[in-house]
Amino acid sequence: MGEGGGGGAAGVEEATGFEVGIVVPKVSRSAAAGCGEGEDCVARLVRELEDVGLLVERVRGVPAEFIKVHAAAPLSAPMGTLGRAAAEMQMKKLTYIGMELQFEWDQVAAFVKQPDGSLFSWRERFACFRHLIYSIVNKTNSDIVLKFDDKEFHWTQNELLLTRLEDEGVVKLVFPLHDEIKRKQLLRNWALNWLDFTWQPIDEIYSYFGTKIAIYFSFLGMYTRWLFFPAVFGLATQLIDFGSLQWLVLPAFFIFVVSWAVFFLQFWKRKNSALLARWGINYSLSEYKTLGNELDSLSYSLADDNVQEKKFADAPDEKRILQRNEWFGVLLRIRNNAIIVLAIICLQLPFELAYAHLYESIETEALRYVLTALYLVAIQYYTRIGGKVSVILIKYENNQGEQSSADSLVYKVFGLYFMQSYIGLFYHASLYRDIMTLRQVLIQRLIVSQVLENLIENSIPYLKYSYKKYRAVHKKKHEKESPAGKSVRLSTRVEKEYLKPSYTASIGEELEDGLFDDFLELTLQFGMIMMFACAFPLIFCFAALNNVTEIRADALKLLVMLKRPAPRAAATIGAWLNIFQFLVVMAICTNCLLLVCLYDEEGKWRIEPGLAAILIMEHALLLIKFGFSHFVPEEPAWVKANRVRYVAQAQNVCSKQLLRSISKLDTKWE
Repeated sequence: MGEGGGGGAAGVEEATGFEVGIVVPKVSRSAAAGCGEGEDCVARLVRELEDVGLLVERVRGVPAEFIKVHAAAPLSAPMGTLGRAAAEMQMKKLTYIGMELQFEWDQVAAFVKQPDGSLFSWRERFACFRHLIYSIVNKTNSDIVLKFDDKEFHWTQNELLLTRLEDEGVVKLVFPLHDEIKRKQLLRNWALNWLDFTWQPIDEIYSYFGTKIAIYFSFLGMYTRWLFFPAVFGLATQLIDFGSLQWLVLPAFFIFVVSWAVFFLQFWKRKNSALLARWGINYSLSEYKTLGNELDSLSYSLADDNVQEKKFADAPDEKRILQRNEWFGVLLRIRNNAIIVLAIICLQLPFELAYAHLYESIETEALRYVLTALYLVAIQYYTRIGGKVSVILIKYENNQGEQSSADSLVYKVFGLYFMQSYIGLFYHASLYRDIMTLRQVLIQRLIVSQVLENLIENSIPYLKYSYKKYRAVHKKKHEKESPAGKSVRLSTRVEKEYLKPSYTASIGEELEDGLFDDFLELTLQFGMIMMFACAFPLIFCFAALNNVTEIRADALKLLVMLKRPAPRAAATIGAWLNIFQFLVVMAICTNCLLLVCLYDEEGKWRIEPGLAAILIMEHALLLIKFGFSHFVPEEPAWVKANRVRYVAQAQNVCSKQLLRSISKLDTKWE
């Protein structure tokens, strides 16, 4: 174990590859050297971390003191420490026969390696580190007196050390650290590489950030590449005079755009599956992971313990409880969704209509841009309040695990933003029926929203970091031990990372990380360009140009402005895919109405009532179909639990025998 001061060698830091940092308050030198019966708790924590096989370094920085945990190279001795932790956690990993089995260190040859040749992914490594750090307990036969500053407390038998230190306020944060060598490589090859507008090193992103972030950037890159097709078509409709066939251009463009969207989403599913296969991720047992906690809690709720010994399909009590919980959860979700809808109608809708009416009353174009900017800033805070209310409502839903709760949050918050983003456009399209005005509103909304969002997204993290840095340096200058006249600056990488903001969602970090806002931005853009494609085909060009810069801006944000995000296990884009599919259905509705509303040379629309009524009725039925498919589960919960439990039982029975067999086969093949 080493200890670094304020001016630690940057070259040494880059070469070691520390991946986890623990933040503790900084104590004065005199307090640290003071006498007392207890043992210094930070020194004890460092010793315990070393005893479990981790390499540790202490760094004394300006805002706090830091304990950095070493992440060893894949072939070095401490890798056995992570392997032991994975076995203790009963971590499931994909084997060479395509089946996820419980990890065992002595059967390591049976498990699929990562694209970079390592045994564990970044998410698995971080989970192992957290397990090793948080599983340290007092194994002695007596309590241990620990001290920090002037405070003493007892570390009781079998008590978790880090949890106790967090309760005492000693440990302030445990967070992943950037690897400086890999970070600079990604900066050079990805964030600052403009040679190919949409190319990205997805495998390297996966190895560094984990599955969820890699899936997002893969989706963003593919979406941006595919946008060039409708962008070229839309540009052609504005530049080329088709003569007598001009009346066929918009219907043809509409059919092309809808077909493009359907094919894009289908090909994305194929690419998603290919990425998971390349990364050695088997998502077929995701239901088992989701239902695991529910089935565990269910076993305690049953009155008869002998029921657990019966076959699951023959247990009527268990089946009845699952059915009751399933439909009770559906009713709770319907109730909460009704609350959100009422909030939109009673609170948000009047505000949106007032903005649309005020927009029409203003004649100056510059003032309209200012009004749109003020409106978007104000509505952001309003919608965030609605998002926080949604988080509270979700806590009372009977969701099956964290992912189900996150999906429910996505649907609710998107409903709020859907109204916020499109009600003004619907207002102009339906009330004024002026296609030129609608095009102006589309241009203003897209330009102002994208510029404003990028400005806020990239400036706020920098301002937060600068403010925290100023406070830390200002506090250090006024400490008694600080030499007079000596300049104070942040000289170590770990303290700079600690002061950077976290990658969290704007509505809170209870269920989602910062990808929530990034995906929300994409879906709102997709909805705008799809639902009003016939009104302004050139809008696809604006979206494509914006997304090219969005890829690099998001990459810089993650690599430079924010802490390294904690990896998450999501292997698909989840509920966002359903929203994209919903927006395709909405695009059919809105563009059909735009085509039915025939406009003359002055841009004034005329509606044929009979045809419009038929189209409205047809697409209302489509929306009803979508709503029923969303709220009514396709499979009863007890049937799904029955199937998943049998798979889990078969895996547990065959796990060890399969691992030995696969290891022998792998040895023969080599």
